[in-house]
Amino acid sequence: MSSSVHLIISTENGNLSDIMRDLKRHTSKTILKAIEENVQESRRKWLLWMFERAGKHNANNEQYQFWQQNNHPVELSTHKMLIQRLDYLHNNPVESGAVNHPPDYLYSSARDYYNDQEEMLPIIRLS
Repeated sequence: MSSSVHLIISTENGNLSDIMRDLKRHTSKTILKAIEENVQESRRKWLLWMFERAGKHNANNEQYQFWQQNNHPVELSTHKMLIQRLDYLHNNPVESGAVNHPPDYLYSSARDYYNDQEEMLPIIRLS
């Protein structure tokens, strides 16, 4: 949704904490730069003010805080749990009222599953 990200990720090499740290660092810098440079963004000053205000409350920040400091990981230890979470991720935009059908949400892997074709980003299908 517009205020959260849900991921199912794994790694054979490396540490998931490091991956999440790097993902947050890269995406926050990219998104903040896009906001700063887009003079047509009507909420530009307000957004940057909000991120800067949040950043002042955390000594780990250089200037802005885009992502929350913590994550809410859930270990998916069985195939059944994995499929339940995948269904949750795909149905979340429907439950929030953003779309009527899971593959209609542009930023969801549901499009890959329902349309049986690769969409915005390559994924590894789980079922």
